[in-house]
Amino acid sequence: MEKQEKIAVPSLLLALLWTYTGLDKLLRWEASRKAFHNQTFPAEVAEVLAYAVPIVELLITLLLLFSVSRWWGYLSSILLLTVFTTYVGLIWVGAFPRVPCNCAGILESLGWAEHFMLNLLMLAMGIYGLHQNQMKKPKEFTSGFQGVKF
Repeated sequence: MEKQEKIAVPSLLLALLWTYTGLDKLLRWEASRKAFHNQTFPAEVAEVLAYAVPIVELLITLLLLFSVSRWWGYLSSILLLTVFTTYVGLIWVGAFPRVPCNCAGILESLGWAEHFMLNLLMLAMGIYGLHQNQMKKPKEFTSGFQGVKF
């Protein structure tokens, strides 16, 4: 498999994940908004997240689709998946007094262990993609630092 193909597979899979989850939250807006308000954080935070999360998910999709921004898409995916995986892991081990959920579509049918494993798999995909894409890190951020390794 050529290097270009290795880079394309993780970005495509992550872009599909973010497109699916982001659009699902927007298409089922009221249910999604209510689900955010069912979470364990304050209502003000839930309201902001109800808008921010699907928008961020779709923006990450755009970052992953273009080679010039793919590095940022992988990094954003890793960060967001780390937050989601941590949250799912805390729910799975019973760290919250009730079981909140704001999963998209078919992900709602997964148990917490399966959801955690899926998130870990996608997180690994992001790390792999970032590693494979390391040589394509945006040049404008590194060109001014001659001799410094990033």
